[in-house]
Amino acid sequence: MKAVVYFGFFVGVALLLMRCGSAAMSEPIGATNRPLMSEVDSTEFYRVKLGKHLFYDPILSRDSTISCATCHVQELAFTDGLPKSVGIRNRMVTRNSPTLTNVGNRTMFLLDGVNPSLESQVGVPIQEHNEFDFHVLLVIDRIANNPTYAGWARKGYNSEVTEFVLKNSIASFERTLISDNSPYDKFIDGNYAALDNGQKKGMELFFETLNCTECHSGPDFTEERLTNNGLYEVYADSGRMRLTETEADRAIFKVPTLRNIAVTGPYMHDGSIETLEEVIKHYESGGHPHPGKGKEIVPFELTSEERSNLVRFLEALTDNDFLTNPAFRVDY
Repeated sequence: MKAVVYFGFFVGVALLLMRCGSAAMSEPIGATNRPLMSEVDSTEFYRVKLGKHLFYDPILSRDSTISCATCHVQELAFTDGLPKSVGIRNRMVTRNSPTLTNVGNRTMFLLDGVNPSLESQVGVPIQEHNEFDFHVLLVIDRIANNPTYAGWARKGYNSEVTEFVLKNSIASFERTLISDNSPYDKFIDGNYAALDNGQKKGMELFFETLNCTECHSGPDFTEERLTNNGLYEVYADSGRMRLTETEADRAIFKVPTLRNIAVTGPYMHDGSIETLEEVIKHYESGGHPHPGKGKEIVPFELTSEERSNLVRFLEALTDNDFLTNPAFRVDY
């Protein structure tokens, strides 16, 4: 009897996911289905290799003290655990560091979605005063003066080091940062023991009772749309308005992925919420009034047990293989 009830629940979740979009139930890529490096075109191998080493190399910053990996730490799903990141000379960055989990699936970048491509995103921290505070042409000179890097550029691009080589190689590495082996993924693949009872109850809350998929749907748990979640009534950060200069875009930000969310705190664009439980309580309150707040942000009530189960489900989106994969590191 339990098996019948359980099967019925799973089918209900599956149908809901399909209603939210067929991509939500798409088969995960899976580490076993990815091509081995030896099977990848050799030019791509050297592009990724160059990009990975540049990602970890502080020569991209003016004083050679920080790298991309300073704010994007693998064990934290390529975030840094700080409310707001810190650049060279201890300069405070204005926003929380976003995860690079499955960043190759994204179509817009930065927390307000102002950048249209992963390649263009690479140049942002280099030029930002509070981050690397450098010039891309001076970075290129440094890279070109490294015989190993210059050799990989030649093998990967049949080219000397250029701005395109710099940006494309780091973007190529970042596209390899694929996370799809969490307990939730194993559950969807048919290992129904991958989630405990509390996590299954939390999943039911997420997909059915609370309909969190209004914003967090698809394989990466994000619709990748731009909205406001009522964090404040008055924001210090203008959000997407800094690009469009349109009042309707004030404090508008991108819906983030929930993959590996348990290790990417603190949360929100300004790192102002410390724990997942506090995040849930924010949404329970319905948030503060704001002209751009999404219509789906409305008050609701959870018991402490329900809240705990929802947190447990979100923790089941953590992919420990992703957090420890040696292919994503450089061992000097």
